[in-house]
Amino acid sequence: MKKLNFLFALIAIIIFTTLNVQAQIKLSDIFKKVIDKKTTTSTTAGTPTSLEIGQGIKEALQIGVSAGADRLSVKDGFLGNLAVKILMPPEAQKVERTLRSIGLNSLCDNVITSLNRAAEDAATEAKPIFISAIKQMTLTDATNILLGNKDAATEYFKRVTTAQLLQKFSPIVTTSLNKVNATKYYSDLTTRYNRLPLVKPVNTNLTDYVTQKAIDGLFFEVAQEELKIRGNLNSRSTTLLQKVFGYADKKKI
Repeated sequence: MKKLNFLFALIAIIIFTTLNVQAQIKLSDIFKKVIDKKTTTSTTAGTPTSLEIGQGIKEALQIGVSAGADRLSVKDGFLGNLAVKILMPPEAQKVERTLRSIGLNSLCDNVITSLNRAAEDAATEAKPIFISAIKQMTLTDATNILLGNKDAATEYFKRVTTAQLLQKFSPIVTTSLNKVNATKYYSDLTTRYNRLPLVKPVNTNLTDYVTQKAIDGLFFEVAQEELKIRGNLNSRSTTLLQKVFGYADKKKI
């Protein structure tokens, strides 16, 4: 009987100890969650320093311009995106309508495809130019962008990168136009049109046209990324971005 009582007592102690340990573990988990939540809240709340604003804006813009440039620099980056797809130059749109009306759809399609391929080729050179502009950004620039209009970053890029993009893109577009036969296709198109009776001859500087359209497309994509990070909380993927843009949200209420 004594042995049986001893065994029962031992089992009771083991059960009590196990339950006690489990309770302590659960309590420890609760405390950890509370501390983690408090730490996260204190990290993302409050007023960011000027340095944090500068770092946050640069981090956000690097993410944005990289995503935008990468989307456009692949096959169909321009051609498959209706928002930036390059169409015939305005002075050649009458040419297109006329030639399509007489069954030359393939010729017109070849021109449009080749123009977009040239822009996609040139877009591969955009990212380093944007990244360089971000690195040169001052703390004042960063603060003005953060607290400025919803397109403040895009306008900054237009101001500081347009001239460099034009200079960089122009020779690339010229090479690309020739590589994808855009110059030949467009020459064939205008030659066929100019032979028609009573039409005004069309001459277009394709390099200038595609270069400008490629740059316009890049700025459009950058603007979409800027809107995303300003308006979509899920796009603020780091603690720093949450703090900096959370502060901006509060300032604009």
